[in-house]
Amino acid sequence: MARDTTDLAPISSMDDLVGHMKGGEKPAENFRIGTEHEKFGYYVDDLSPVPYDGERGIRAILDGMRSLSGWEPIVDDGRLIGLYSEEGMGAISLEPGGQFELSGAPLETIHATCRESNAHLAEVRAVAKELGIGFLGIGSSPSWTLAETPIMPKSRYDIMRRYMPKVGTRGLDMMLRTATIQVNLDFSDEADMRRKMRVGMKLQPVASALFAHSPFTEGKPNGLVSWRSEVWKDVDNQRSGLLPFVFEEDFTYRHYAEWALDIPMYFVTRNGRYHDATHVTFRQFMDGALKGEIDDPEPQMGDWTNHLSTLFPDVRLKRFLEMRGADGGPWRRICALPAYWVGLLYDPATLQAVDDMTADWSFEEVQAMRDAVPRDGFRTKFRDGVVLELARATVELASKGLKARGRLNEEGNDESFFLAPLEEVVARGTTSAEELVRLYEGQWERSMPRLFKHLSY
Repeated sequence: MARDTTDLAPISSMDDLVGHMKGGEKPAENFRIGTEHEKFGYYVDDLSPVPYDGERGIRAILDGMRSLSGWEPIVDDGRLIGLYSEEGMGAISLEPGGQFELSGAPLETIHATCRESNAHLAEVRAVAKELGIGFLGIGSSPSWTLAETPIMPKSRYDIMRRYMPKVGTRGLDMMLRTATIQVNLDFSDEADMRRKMRVGMKLQPVASALFAHSPFTEGKPNGLVSWRSEVWKDVDNQRSGLLPFVFEEDFTYRHYAEWALDIPMYFVTRNGRYHDATHVTFRQFMDGALKGEIDDPEPQMGDWTNHLSTLFPDVRLKRFLEMRGADGGPWRRICALPAYWVGLLYDPATLQAVDDMTADWSFEEVQAMRDAVPRDGFRTKFRDGVVLELARATVELASKGLKARGRLNEEGNDESFFLAPLEEVVARGTTSAEELVRLYEGQWERSMPRLFKHLSY
């Protein structure tokens, strides 16, 4: 998320909370695609991570990007921590460990989102190269310890770093040493939201296998195909993972709001200052729990918007749906991730087909698949088969969906060719993580510099 929201409108009832999510509804012809991706900066000369401060730090990259793009600064306690476009063309933000994130604009086609990512990476390279900095496309930092990883000066992250160790064992790893690609998608009404969210949640472990790309930790193979997905198994399980009620036929906005109300908050912002609110749930906040602790203690819509952004289920509901199961990866995968989900969810016939395919999948079955995928990848068992078979089937369905959409570029190509990296993976039958390890152990002779060179944008 690029920046936290200020919306002073008071909250008077549950209807306001539900209405916020319902307010995202739009007709299918107005559906958009918002792609986000994170990447790790490193110094080319010694492969060390890039801190915030200094002449060659993250701040310097943001300054250079601001000069190139003309975007407006995002400032936290006097420090530049991101950029945003006043024309709604996206934002650049920092994740806790310095992961550099583009939150893309809501665009009409995968062609447009791929051009956006390409232009962004070209600008990043132009600025970073002058500073001796490169960027990696991978799901977790391959060689740095937690102690070596820099911490970005962002107020919400200070609160999260203090809170995370109280609710799970891997929260700091998640914050500081993982990176993702995700896509934000629209819905037309509650029924459409329900179906997309249910299908998305059931298929998120399959997506995690398709995009598995984090097999190294602290300079050596970690025995997993997706270390990032393994980390998410114990970050803060109250606010993360699969949500059983999403599997129910009568799931509604209100069910999600009721769940969100009982999750501890991270913070409340007032007059530009962040107040730690981890000791209360949003429901308690609405019942007056922060009276006497902060100025303006009555809940505002901006508080609800910010709270929704601190929930981490595999599919997150705000005024759109966020697909959150993929590791970060190389440029082609930045385009493949939105292509996969748009193909499955935006074409009505394909959405019906994938809904039918997953209709009788139980919460327990999907949870077991989710638990096994970080280690077993495509070999993960599901009923009488393995996840590789599900991956092949869904990539084929996504291709049909994109072809049915018929969104052509200037050369007359539809969006299905963006699935090529996934088609290669399922044809090979092994994850990209396994291929990375094979190259590392063989051709690269266990050389981290060669790994970095291979993964750099």
